[in-house]
Amino acid sequence: MTVDPRFADLRREALEAFRPPAKLRLSEWIETSVFLPSSLAAQPGRMRLWKPQREIADSIGDDTVERVTILKSARVGATQLMVGALGHFVHNDPSPVLCTVPAEADARHLMVSVVEPTFNESPSLRAALTTDASGRDVLLHRHFAGGSLSIVSARAPRNLRARTARVLFADEIDAYELSAGVEGDPVDLAIRRTMTFGNRRIVLASTPVDAETSRILRAYEQSDKRVFEVPCPGCGDFHEIVWADIRWDADKPETAHWVCPSCGSVVEDHQKPPMVAEGRWRATAPQVEGHRGYKLTSLTSTLPNASWPRLAAEFVQAKRSPTTLKPWLNTVLGEPWRGEGDDLDATDLGALQRPFSLDSVPPDALLVTVGADVQADRIEATFVAWTRDGDMRVLGHETAWGAPTENETWAEVDDLLRRQFHHPAGGLLTVDATIIDSGNWADHVYAFCRPRAARRVLAGKGVAGFSRPSLAFSTSRKLRLGLVGIDGIKQQLHQRLAHGDTILFSETLGGDYFDQIRAERLVTKYSRGHPVRRWEVISGRRNEALDTLVYAFAARQLVGVDPDRRADDLSRVTGPKKAATVVRSKWLER
Repeated sequence: MTVDPRFADLRREALEAFRPPAKLRLSEWIETSVFLPSSLAAQPGRMRLWKPQREIADSIGDDTVERVTILKSARVGATQLMVGALGHFVHNDPSPVLCTVPAEADARHLMVSVVEPTFNESPSLRAALTTDASGRDVLLHRHFAGGSLSIVSARAPRNLRARTARVLFADEIDAYELSAGVEGDPVDLAIRRTMTFGNRRIVLASTPVDAETSRILRAYEQSDKRVFEVPCPGCGDFHEIVWADIRWDADKPETAHWVCPSCGSVVEDHQKPPMVAEGRWRATAPQVEGHRGYKLTSLTSTLPNASWPRLAAEFVQAKRSPTTLKPWLNTVLGEPWRGEGDDLDATDLGALQRPFSLDSVPPDALLVTVGADVQADRIEATFVAWTRDGDMRVLGHETAWGAPTENETWAEVDDLLRRQFHHPAGGLLTVDATIIDSGNWADHVYAFCRPRAARRVLAGKGVAGFSRPSLAFSTSRKLRLGLVGIDGIKQQLHQRLAHGDTILFSETLGGDYFDQIRAERLVTKYSRGHPVRRWEVISGRRNEALDTLVYAFAARQLVGVDPDRRADDLSRVTGPKKAATVVRSKWLER
């Protein structure tokens, strides 16, 4: 029996019509379905992934990959990529999704300022998220067909106890604080929420901070450790772009370029986009399966603010002090800080002494802050002058002897804080701000600070945690209380003292003072199996001088003086008044 060829053609067309479309790779779906609003992108509209992002996206969407680790710098679009991947799981692969971020404010920002605007701008996602019937947790917990989305802070373990998820996105995990409870590390707690799913997906991303405690660095080391390589326009060899190969002419960071390690070709920044477009990821530990790790840095970013001359100019400014070099290293190169300046015993602090004092301030001093520490028989205070560039000049360390329960002791402290300093420019400096550690004498410190609030005399309390800001505020007994991030400040002071001369000391300060500055060292202890960095007082040493220097550092945050205006005020000195001119009347001579 012969079949009419026309029926064969019709049958073929019918099969084509009912055949399911080929599954798009995740990178392709993002670029066709996710739209960025003007509030998030310089060029709003369809999300366009650059070459390194595409493979990362495809790995997140790959059913054979359980974990994806992204060791990243800033300016690489990692958060936008994760939101695009989140859209995929909402639209194409619905299931319970959990996103963890360092703090509650970060969770609100991610939902309100990133996820919602992106979903509202994208037609495929616009109506996806709904709230539950009870109306509870409507801000940070949403439902969608076949699944749910929760964005929570990793700071509180209770946020993770009742959550179960197949897909976990954990962002900026190096900023997670280890809980004071008994549950364990917050990243481990979050991963535990996915254990009931055999097809779970775990995405960890972060800028690294300190090498010894970096969660993202440990996760990357356990992965197949991929690096992004680009072809040299001269020889065609593929290389990872590293900072050691970025060069520029002396004192001219605007001439920054890349030098090929193979042939020595000089590659200018305008050649970077086509190189990146031809780049590729290479696994340096290919034996690891199911866990892909990506190291993504600003050196291969094609954004205008990540050009090599721009990054070189930033480096020239940052290298002046470890305080600025560390965040540059973390956020530009995606490299962790490796503990320089954790111990000052080998540092010659005497070499940082200069001929200035409380009676003779240096000419670059523009404002003065004080940090004070209260003991049972005395109150100690450190006076610090600050320069235009934020350098510190430790003018002196004073002690008011007497119990903090005695009014005479506080009267002496008040006299110290009213001290005036004659500036070489001719004007007078006064104490701009003071923080006094409330400690065990809170009632007496509050009573002293409350009527002096207008003079920026503030009661302070030290709070632990390296991610804490230098100074935050809370209200206690109708008093503004300063919460001083002591761990981070001590680390900054140690790093600055170990490298460079951005902190100088008065020649009047002696050996005991410097022993107290060296009184603590940063050590790594293990808590519930995870490394934690802590400051440890060295046996037999006092640390009041270090504590007061920490509080004087924090007090700088209270002063918003314009340096140019302060310099003008100091130099605009009114001299002694001239004697009035007396006009003698000739009438007396008659």
